[in-house]
Amino acid sequence: MRLDNNVTDFVLLGLTQDPVGKKIVFVTFLMFYLGTLLGNFLIITAIKMSQALGSPMYVFLFHLSVSDTCFSTCIAPRMIADALLKKATISFNECIVQVFSFHFFGCLEIFLLILMAADRYVAICKPLRYTTIMSHRVCGVLVAVAWVGSCVHSLAQILLALSLPFCGPNVIDHYVCDLQPLLKLACTDTYVTNLLLVSNSGAICTVSFVMLMFSYVIILHSLRNYSAEGRKKALSTCTSHIMVVILFFGPCIFIYTRPATTFSMDKTIAVFYTLGTPWINPLIYTLRNAEVKNAMRKLWSKKLFSDDKR
Repeated sequence: MRLDNNVTDFVLLGLTQDPVGKKIVFVTFLMFYLGTLLGNFLIITAIKMSQALGSPMYVFLFHLSVSDTCFSTCIAPRMIADALLKKATISFNECIVQVFSFHFFGCLEIFLLILMAADRYVAICKPLRYTTIMSHRVCGVLVAVAWVGSCVHSLAQILLALSLPFCGPNVIDHYVCDLQPLLKLACTDTYVTNLLLVSNSGAICTVSFVMLMFSYVIILHSLRNYSAEGRKKALSTCTSHIMVVILFFGPCIFIYTRPATTFSMDKTIAVFYTLGTPWINPLIYTLRNAEVKNAMRKLWSKKLFSDDKR
């Protein structure tokens, strides 16, 4: 239960307080957000409409695009709107909702990246048993576990946030409500809370990153038995996944695996995984994936053909 609290809303300082800088933030991140929506919408539509993209990898990619869209949406619109205001405020309840959604979709992305790595491991290292191991039923169960696991993680973050009393300053030196900046405002000793945060978010990020990199080392090692053509195709897919993993986990590990200290670069680094990764994922998974590009071309050609017939 929440302790006695004098704070009903928070002031978000955003990335900058400079008027010119705010305009740059508005234009830049509006373009990033629109690009994220467009790219992920194209992937979601292509996978949903194309029978050629029915394999487990694309089931996971579908959910990853949904997660990216929601992850970006729980942060970007408010950040863009706040850039137009002299003083950006967020109510306590809205802040808690943002903490929940931010961690929910962020954690979901981590679990989906693990599932995609597991799918590539089975496809490359155990190709003869792939259809048996990665059946549609198994994929459905794994995706459901990922969603439930993310919800459990986010509820833990909410419990930590609600356990903190806020009775003094209410200025958050960030563009998003998160536990790290909230810890600085709590009028109590947050040492134990910070340890719980590191053991929760920090452990998930670090352990998942190590697991993912280890799995890709095994996958890349096993490619030596493939033909040149098969090696090239598998290497292209794995390279895309590794790029996404590094771009997402690097900043996350930096933010969530250290003591309760903040640096001036924290907000800039957070941009990489909160807004940068959801924007770049569609580019990586389309520009480097021939099957997705072919499916999009066929859907586009079918749409043009149907329009011409009218």
